[in-house]
Amino acid sequence: MDTTNTQHYDAQLLIDGEWTDAEKNHTLDIVNPATGEVIGALAAASANDVDRAVQAGHRAFEGGAWRDMPIQQRARVLNRFADLFEADLEQFYKLETLNNGRPISETRAQISRLPQFYRYFAALALTRRSDVIPIEGPYLCYTQRVPLGVVALMTSFNHPLMILSKSLAPALATGNSVVIKASEQTPLTTVRLVKLLQEAGVPRGVVNVVNGEGREAGAALARHPLIRKVVFTGGTEVGRTIGEAAARNFALTTLELGGKGAVILFDDFDIERAVNGAAFAAFIGAGQTCVCGARILVQKSMYAEFLERFRLKAVGIRVGDPADAKTQLGPVISDRSRQRILAMLERAKEAGAKVLTGGRVPQGLTSGYFLEPTVIHDASPQSEIGQDEVFGPVTVVMPFEDEADAIRIANGTQFGLAASIWTQDVARAHRVAGKLEFGMVWVNDHHRLDPASPWGGFKNSGVGRETGIESFDQFSEPRAVTINTTGKTVDWYADDGQLKRLN
Repeated sequence: MDTTNTQHYDAQLLIDGEWTDAEKNHTLDIVNPATGEVIGALAAASANDVDRAVQAGHRAFEGGAWRDMPIQQRARVLNRFADLFEADLEQFYKLETLNNGRPISETRAQISRLPQFYRYFAALALTRRSDVIPIEGPYLCYTQRVPLGVVALMTSFNHPLMILSKSLAPALATGNSVVIKASEQTPLTTVRLVKLLQEAGVPRGVVNVVNGEGREAGAALARHPLIRKVVFTGGTEVGRTIGEAAARNFALTTLELGGKGAVILFDDFDIERAVNGAAFAAFIGAGQTCVCGARILVQKSMYAEFLERFRLKAVGIRVGDPADAKTQLGPVISDRSRQRILAMLERAKEAGAKVLTGGRVPQGLTSGYFLEPTVIHDASPQSEIGQDEVFGPVTVVMPFEDEADAIRIANGTQFGLAASIWTQDVARAHRVAGKLEFGMVWVNDHHRLDPASPWGGFKNSGVGRETGIESFDQFSEPRAVTINTTGKTVDWYADDGQLKRLN
């Protein structure tokens, strides 16, 4: 395989079951980040396009074709879709790699598991039970889960299909309509996925697509009064703006935002395994993931040896054509991103940090948006490079004295998305995990996702959870039904001298 592409891809809007151009025929270029070449055109939705899509989703929801479909039938549709998705995986691998530049080996490893997300939530819909509430008196009280209505799903460029599937699967399984806005940079696999949903039998208008720029399509979606929940993956400041817009309509939000992941390496852990684990955490996806190992915290007794071994590991990572199965690191998403990262590295050096390796455009890779795997050291934990999200193949190695010091450094940012602990001491693993201010903590591993496990962060890394029962329940609201089982009614206003119950 190679990144040479002769096909032109059109990413249209889907509104009320019809694929269409944008209202004003406005388009944006779709670029292959490995070559810088234009490979397609995105129909960029206007605010009016967004309104038509939301209205279509609302009509579909009110019509009940999906919302009121028996759960068993809805689950069959989702399982049929999962089968179609699985049968088409080879095309998804190639298309996602072409569009966002991740090495094909990474794309295969990630996307191959995604059909299981739809099967999991279909199964959860079949098995999730309502509660009977033991209230006082001769009453039967039970709960029902009611779908929300129209849900907006706004995804990021870094893991287009995975991020979409984390929320699309539970949103559909619980009976909602959805309006999807993929990143304007990486819409291609989203469009292909939605066409399979149509083929699987999801009713007209239940799924709509309004790709476009965040400042118009995204903003219109977040503030639309018929949207009952917004799911967004992206930067913290944009997430804050979206949360404020949604709150004006009392819409629920799940916001998966920035991170500054900490990889904590204790000196009882094998150093070779520590190096391998830290490299995976730091450089998978070219570091363009909110849970990446952006900070490698190493116990002082092994710091010097780790630093040299880690340098050699980073130097040995193969950077190149993401369509080549031997490639281990692809480009960042755009030249703008690359220039932002390089500027951040310059500021880090001016502040006293040292570049151990990397920090340059690789030789022979002047086309596309490549960067060498970059390792920083001698940076203060309070510096910009120690605090802020880089979102590129850059990690900072920092020493720590003991458990308390590691916890202090790890918790010392505005973010709280993910961290990992590497130790052979089981008691220490539990002890440290219990003190880390992160929504996800892995022990002797990193970046593991399962449809059954809740995904999300603390502090400025967002609110709500994706995947797991927690996510499933956040796409519906509880209704309490209370039944008087006596067969009698009370005349509250009768002067009969009897003590009547109000609460």
